[in-house]
Amino acid sequence: MENLNTALGLLVVGMVTVFIILWLVVVIGNLVIRLTNRFIPVAAPAEGKSENRGASGKKTESKKLAVIVAAVDAVTQGQGNVDSIEKK
Repeated sequence: MENLNTALGLLVVGMVTVFIILWLVVVIGNLVIRLTNRFIPVAAPAEGKSENRGASGKKTESKKLAVIVAAVDAVTQGQGNVDSIEKK
């Protein structure tokens, strides 16, 4: 019976430890995200640069762009937004 009590005690201590560590990860992660969004500005797109140009500099075809925007809209149920399209 003593082994069972020791095992259950270790189980509880381990689960509480994991819970606390995961909670700290979530809290610190959210804090870093909020601080980053508040103090680091979003880079504005350069003037004269087309928004629908890929990494190669060629203009993305408008039909392909329309398909991509429609797919993002369908998958995210209207919540998504296509900011840029780049070929990797």
